[in-house]
Amino acid sequence: MKKEELVLDGHKLNWHKNRVEAWLRGERIAPITIDCALTRRCTYRCSYCYGQLQANDEKKMTRDVIFRFLDDAAEIDVKAISFVSDGESTCSPHLYDAILRGKSNGLDMALGTNGYLLKDERLEDILPALTYLRFNISAGEPNRYAQIMGCQEKHYFKVINTIKESVRIKKENNLDVTIGLQMVLLPDFADQIAHLTRLGKELNVDYLVIKHCSDDEMSSLGVDYSKYHNMVEILKKAEECSDNGYFVRVKWSKILSDGKRCYSRCYGPPFITQFSGSGLVAPCGMLFNDRYKEKYHVGNIAEKSYKEIWQSDKYWEVMDRIASDEFDARTMCGSLCLQHKVNEYLWNLKDVNGILEMPGSIHPQHLNFI
Repeated sequence: MKKEELVLDGHKLNWHKNRVEAWLRGERIAPITIDCALTRRCTYRCSYCYGQLQANDEKKMTRDVIFRFLDDAAEIDVKAISFVSDGESTCSPHLYDAILRGKSNGLDMALGTNGYLLKDERLEDILPALTYLRFNISAGEPNRYAQIMGCQEKHYFKVINTIKESVRIKKENNLDVTIGLQMVLLPDFADQIAHLTRLGKELNVDYLVIKHCSDDEMSSLGVDYSKYHNMVEILKKAEECSDNGYFVRVKWSKILSDGKRCYSRCYGPPFITQFSGSGLVAPCGMLFNDRYKEKYHVGNIAEKSYKEIWQSDKYWEVMDRIASDEFDARTMCGSLCLQHKVNEYLWNLKDVNGILEMPGSIHPQHLNFI
């Protein structure tokens, strides 16, 4: 596949016209994508981690709970599940079985991980079942990796070996899985942009994506978005390292946004929903924290089946609330969330120009991860 087909700073909703039209008619649609974790635990203490702001009441995510969720998701026509949320899913003993169960159900499956607990001996099993495997790595030097990621330097070397093994298995078996790196960039990490860009090429991964750091509406992480503008030249140089086998993409739409949105209503969650590693179902990760419990928490898949939660009036009352004048994403929510590009598109579609964009001529990779 050509690398221009890999959409890393945009959305793919225009390839899901039927579901968008059903939503416009007011129908209750199943999400296309669900981002979730299998636990809230993590082996790292990343300095940029939004998960530390998402504390909520954790329930036991057993194998039966996870399988029931994956079965429900397939039944109601969810297209894709990515184990990417507020916990490190490799901490769950059920991760590998969950990936295989989801794939056997016809779901597209993906995993985002720091990679430290990812078992090299299980890569042969899961890589054929994954659409993408993304390693979250925000530094290209061992000492800076330990500082930024909140771990020991030895973790860096283990993760690098696991990335190498993943790439080897992919190449030797001619697998379709995309293997990439993600850098969450804070201004203090600018010294690592060039190092990580070179590292990605040396590791022979498919891509490196460089994104902003999200913060909550109270700026708890203290992200100074104005400082991203000072890194434009070095980020452009990173993208210039792209070649036919390696794609470097900066999420410019967020990096240069100053942390601001153009829309007030949040239309995206019916299409791309997030679950906490606690089992909590909420419109998005920005609303996982217990302080949002009364208005925005819908249920927990450890206590009730996902299908029942999705069919409930409460689920749709919450979805309607965040899409109404009662909610203002510009002031009541954290900065530039997972659904941001989807929200922009739906805002323009519903409240601005009413034009349903047609798909482009090039079919994107990871179509169901919108």
